[in-house]
Parts: sequence; structure tokens; C-alpha cells
Amino acid sequence: MAKTDSEPLQECLQRFIKLANTMKDEGIQPNVVASGLMSASGVYATYVMGGNEGSLNADGVDKVTAAYKHQLEQIQQGKKQRNEQRADS
Repeated sequence: MAKTDSEPLQECLQRFIKLANTMKDEGIQPNVVASGLMSASGVYATYVMGGNEGSLNADGVDKVTAAYKHQLEQIQQGKKQRNEQRADS
């Protein structure tokens, strides 16, 4: 069976969450884990946009920032919908 477009994304998301929880369980503070994940994501986003040796110009930074903003908005909308569904049950 072929995977939908969102399935690989969900698999990646779950792997990162599992790794973050493992780090937390090892005693690393959640805010440090979150900062580490954000930093790693920024490094990888820079690689995707600029290559291994590249760096982002202001326009590239704006594009990555907009992508993060969009993701956060999607996450918050999903949380809001789940909370509303729970309240209705």
C-alpha cells in the first residue's frame, strides 16, 4: 500500500518526539531539548535552502521563518480543534 503525502511527515514527527522524550527522560530539561531541536532544525533548514556550505540571505531567513510560523499555526489550530472536540464530548 502506498503512503499518503502526510504519512512520512507524521513518521518523522513521531521519531523526533520520541527522541526528545528520551532526552527528557535522561534528565535533560525540556526547554533545553526544545532549543536543541529548534537549533538542529534551523541548521537542517539552512542546509536544505543553501546547501552544505551555504548560508541564508535575509530573504532565505524570511522564507524559513514563514515556514516555521505556518507550522506553528497549524499545530495550534489542531490543538484548538481537539480541545473543542473534547469539550463537546
